[in-house]
Amino acid sequence: MNNKTNKNKGLGRGLSSLIADVSGLADTEVSSDSMVADRSGYRSEPIINIFPNPEQPRRTFSDEGLRELSKSIQERGIVQPLIVRKKSNADGFEIVAGERRWRAAQLAQLDALPVIVKDFSDNEVLEIAIIENIQREELNPIEEARGYQQLMEKFGRTQEQVSTALGKSRSYVANLLRLLNLPDEVIGYLVSGQISAGHAKVLVSSDEAIKISRLIISDNLSVRETEKLVRSLNQSDNKTFSQKPKKNYFKTERYGYEGY
Repeated sequence: MNNKTNKNKGLGRGLSSLIADVSGLADTEVSSDSMVADRSGYRSEPIINIFPNPEQPRRTFSDEGLRELSKSIQERGIVQPLIVRKKSNADGFEIVAGERRWRAAQLAQLDALPVIVKDFSDNEVLEIAIIENIQREELNPIEEARGYQQLMEKFGRTQEQVSTALGKSRSYVANLLRLLNLPDEVIGYLVSGQISAGHAKVLVSSDEAIKISRLIISDNLSVRETEKLVRSLNQSDNKTFSQKPKKNYFKTERYGYEGY
């Protein structure tokens, strides 16, 4: 048990150092013409020698997003080097972090890319890939929560370790993880954007999450209205959607549950 804990902590420090190294290069434009390693720690490698990680958890990449990034690369070059490791059974390098940049660079028809070569185990590569996936800007709350869950279940991370490594508060991580307890139908509404993360966080505490989520969509309820609705239903075990309302409670006559 202690050995496992120490291993996780050690890996966490390594990832923090890696993130810091890459962040330090993020504001530096890099020419991909030179094949010589420079003083910043990265070097340029032919793009034909760089391969994606077959275990990459991210399976879809926005075509529009790749085109936009490709245009930026054509104008400015690669701003942030890829993190790679040497392939174990073949020549070339496997991407640890930066597959999206690699794909966009292919569209931009670059011949070479700036890379930082690191020595990572298979498990470390998978963990880094999950972390990179979590840090995507377009990630929806459920994808983000599942990423945290993967880090905890696959690698024995605690909520505190996850939040520290990713610069999030522990309560933020805990609240997102609770969203995974919602019914599949409600999760579907959240992923599709029909309800917001604010709505979903309120629904976690309700036994009527499915019915309320449908009302949120059909009646365009705000988060504040949803909070009032959930609170009123939770205050009495006898309040159900089938009961006739006794008096108005912000649009109560439209919902068919007993209000205050």
